Amino acid sequence: MVEPALLAVLINPGAGRGRFNDVTPAVLDRLAESGRPIRVLDPSTREDAQAACHAAVADGAAGLVAVGGDGTVHLALQAVAGTDVPFGAVPAGTGNDFAAATGVPAEPLAAAAAIADAVKAARTRPIDLARVTSPGGETHWYGSVLAAGFDAVVNERANRMRWPRGPRRYDVAIFVELVRLKARRYVLRLDGEERRLDAVLLAVGNCPSYGGGIRIVPTADPTDGLLDVVYADVDRPTLVRLKPKTYEGTHIDHPLVHTARARVVEIEAEGITTYVDGERCLPLPVRIEAVPAAIHLLA
Repeated sequence: MVEPALLAVLINPGAGRGRFNDVTPAVLDRLAESGRPIRVLDPSTREDAQAACHAAVADGAAGLVAVGGDGTVHLALQAVAGTDVPFGAVPAGTGNDFAAATGVPAEPLAAAAAIADAVKAARTRPIDLARVTSPGGETHWYGSVLAAGFDAVVNERANRMRWPRGPRRYDVAIFVELVRLKARRYVLRLDGEERRLDAVLLAVGNCPSYGGGIRIVPTADPTDGLLDVVYADVDRPTLVRLKPKTYEGTHIDHPLVHTARARVVEIEAEGITTYVDGERCLPLPVRIEAVPAAIHLLA
């Protein structure tokens, strides 16, 4: 008798600062209602997690489920992108932007139950991803937003800092970069059409938000086969005033904030490392391509 294909589950116990750990056993119970054997991937490092996800996909898993925030989802997407293995997301992190944008229930147990039902019914929805490539051919996938401006610079500074610990590190990094704020010179190509511009803010979205609900690219739709771009060259006081508006996406109404849409976006600039789904990615220059139906979402 052939054993049914298993459901591989990647759990990040550190996601959301551990506040969802108490519901993890119940999440696994819900997923088991799919009728598939459950294999919990238990890596000790980020590299091990990546390898475990790829191995599960290569072994023909019935699905790969990420239990955590956008960082956990990002790891899993590297393995399932462009394959036939379905993907499920259980939002249990500080930021759950990909799950929110793709219609996943916000409550972890409800999300797990929806995944189990989808597995039983063999039901999936096609969702686009963005593929980022360096000039040397290194490739990464992302689901939500690529930051290549002020927010990327803040992340890079915060990741170099050893003090203070926790969220205050980002507050300090934001303050330092605001003091040092200056526009960068970019070359931006949208489906081959070149624009040379100065900007302090530049983001490319497959989904509308990052950072736990910051709708930096509010018009982005992960099912339209396109990428949405937002860029702006504003001074320090204007940037500070615009920041609160990003939670509603109304910053794009400002006359100095520009939007565009393209299937392929190329970005060049000096001294900037991009961040995707909140994770450190590639230094500029990069090529970003919208890949329609890159994953099959269990929903």
